[in-house]
Amino acid sequence: MNRGEYLIRRVGSAVVTIAAAATINFVLFRAAPGDASTQYQMCRTCSAEFRDYLRGELGLDRPLAEQFVRYVTALLRGDLGYSFQTRRPVWEELSGPLADTLPMVGLGLALGLALGLLIGVVSAWRRGTAADWAPLSASMFLSVLPIQWIGLMLLLLFGGILPTGGVADPYLRFTDPSWFEVAADRLEHMVLPSLAIGLAWSGSWALITRSALVGALAEDYILTARAKGLSRWRIVRRYALPNSLLPIATLVFLTFGYIVAGSLLVETVFSYPGIGLALYEAVQNRDYAVLQGGFLLLTVAIVLANLLADLLYLKLDPRIRT
Repeated sequence: MNRGEYLIRRVGSAVVTIAAAATINFVLFRAAPGDASTQYQMCRTCSAEFRDYLRGELGLDRPLAEQFVRYVTALLRGDLGYSFQTRRPVWEELSGPLADTLPMVGLGLALGLALGLLIGVVSAWRRGTAADWAPLSASMFLSVLPIQWIGLMLLLLFGGILPTGGVADPYLRFTDPSWFEVAADRLEHMVLPSLAIGLAWSGSWALITRSALVGALAEDYILTARAKGLSRWRIVRRYALPNSLLPIATLVFLTFGYIVAGSLLVETVFSYPGIGLALYEAVQNRDYAVLQGGFLLLTVAIVLANLLADLLYLKLDPRIRT
């Protein structure tokens, strides 16, 4: 299989996965009990005619086959539909929360990766000593704790030092802040939720880094480098770590997709108005259009993360290029 065939197969697999996810996405929400008009069942001033009119306006009274055709046709045009609650385009409903979630998740990924790489490298080099099992055990212990519990502990420890909710200081809107003040304020609000994500995932990255480095450090070229008198840091940085990047890069890309999809718990704990919180509110309102659009975006994020990991293999693994 040459490079072109590899790319075609990976991209084709991603497209098929997204199409299957979109179909399942449609079926699951239609199979759930109730719809957007259900919340008006307990409304004493809402007549049955109003509920029927609402179902017709939202297209919920049409056969499922017709709803599916309209849904697929809109997706092919890049149209995610309109929110049942606000009647605004779904993309407008989700683009703002998604723009708040991505930098928060990115910062958490960077913090967790830095901590995981540091622990993994030290553990692999000092294998069998206290410098190996102590930090690795601590990071693995954090990785099995519920992420919402880690968030609550961070709230208790740093609640009076760092912002504990929201995405920005509301008082800034009454002033004329500079771009630096706005960026610094956004960063302060992202620190705690990002730190919760980083701590929760650092154990996985530390373990995979240690495993990859232990295998690399047992190779003959490492013994040759030691015989030449090279320093430990240079051996790890120049020889062992670059040859261990394949599993590490794979886990990083896959983790990013899953963190974006699983950000609901973190955003709920810190009242962070991201994509997770938006989907939670859509569930409460039975807003199928927003739920379909949100879950499709999260599915695309995971599939693209897998695709980027596959494409990165072309750079990291020469065997694929040949």
